[in-house]
Amino acid sequence: MPEPILQVENLTLTYRTRAGDVSAVDGVSFSLDAGESLGLVGESGCGKTSVASALLRLLAENGEITRGQIRFKDVDLVALSESQMRRYRWRHIAMVFQAAMNALNPVYTVGEQIIEALEAHQGVDTYAQSRNRVAELFTLVGLEPRLMDRYPHEYSGGMRQRAVIAMALACNPDIIVADEPTTALDVIVQDNLLRELKHLQQKIGMSMIYISHDIAVIAEVSDRIGVMYAGRIVELARADAIFHTPHHPYTNALMHAFPSVTGPKRPLISLAGEAPNLLHPPAGCRFHPRCALATNRCRNEVPPLVDHGDGHRAACWHPLN
Repeated sequence: MPEPILQVENLTLTYRTRAGDVSAVDGVSFSLDAGESLGLVGESGCGKTSVASALLRLLAENGEITRGQIRFKDVDLVALSESQMRRYRWRHIAMVFQAAMNALNPVYTVGEQIIEALEAHQGVDTYAQSRNRVAELFTLVGLEPRLMDRYPHEYSGGMRQRAVIAMALACNPDIIVADEPTTALDVIVQDNLLRELKHLQQKIGMSMIYISHDIAVIAEVSDRIGVMYAGRIVELARADAIFHTPHHPYTNALMHAFPSVTGPKRPLISLAGEAPNLLHPPAGCRFHPRCALATNRCRNEVPPLVDHGDGHRAACWHPLN
């Protein structure tokens, strides 16, 4: 069996704040195979975007990876210097940033920004070659090549998101991390964009990591899904298993929080309470203050991420199904 292209082991990311240290990512582990798509889903503040930033070592000034490894093809990215990391960033691991308008510089044309990435990471010989490459990328993501000479404000929301995807594809990376790639887009544009991302992944053979708060969106495009809560992965399994037989009560709550377009009508169930303050996280299972199944063991002991068969892993003392 081939080795995973990416192996994240016990990753812990801490932010230094005036109020104290916050472990936004706490002991996260997962792997990604070549050509596979993995979704990370959870409420706002659960740490999923921090995981994405850590993979490319694009951290805020007060952020630090305090423990763990990020192994890309047997190279620990955490141990690299910034100059060494630049050889991997964008060329091997690229990112589709959340909110495309904020990811693009408003005073440069979109084409110039993609050319800058090509020159910095790919070493393209001539300006003409760079423009030809941008034209290829625009065609690939469904944009007319002539649009490369326009500014971001001249694009619609869907066009800007396609342009950011083209930028991520510029250096033919092995892995693309897509952080909320359909944010602020209407439902039809969202669906079209996700279908095209899936088609591009299959056509090029790259691996994908999708980040989203919407488990229904993630399930459409992911082979496996990791559910995050309060900085930890609480469940990790194939997308169909997460959908039909969730083991963790939090995953089950997420599944009942959105309507189905098929089958009988059922009442939506909202999850009471709110995510914990990570300055002072609860002991034991971090979900126990909101969990109807919580016992004293849940309140005092941290449940490990246990394999329940067929690679379906859950961190719960009282798993469902």
